[in-house]
Amino acid sequence: MKSNYVTKQVSTVKRWMVTTLFCMLAIAFVWQGAFFSNTSAMADPSATLIASSDTADRAQDKAGRDAGRTKNFIDDTADKVKEAAKSNASKVDQATDNGSFVERKAKKDSATIQRRANEDASRTKEAVDNTKNVVERTVENIKDAFGK
Repeated sequence: MKSNYVTKQVSTVKRWMVTTLFCMLAIAFVWQGAFFSNTSAMADPSATLIASSDTADRAQDKAGRDAGRTKNFIDDTADKVKEAAKSNASKVDQATDNGSFVERKAKKDSATIQRRANEDASRTKEAVDNTKNVVERTVENIKDAFGK
């Protein structure tokens, strides 16, 4: 399909409008930066460093508290999974009195689920510890960088 004269003109007008808009935005950003910059804010950065040291300590404490709460949540979740597996195995055991294949399979599955819950919980807690350690190391590095 060939473009006609009107379509070409509309395309050209749109291109000029977009270019003009970008130029006006660039001018507005430069203008705002030139007239509203506050250079007196750099007068005494030491007060900020004292506050940041306190903030860093609070961030590390919060990371430790959050990691502890997360570990407790992980333990609770693992316990609930284990209880559900035991409950399901006992229901199957009550339903079948003769030690059938289904009962043995349910007990085996229950043991597998409990073992996997322990493994998953320990892996997740290790990941929480790693994350907490990364946060604490990062905060320490930031404190060291600003302390010098």
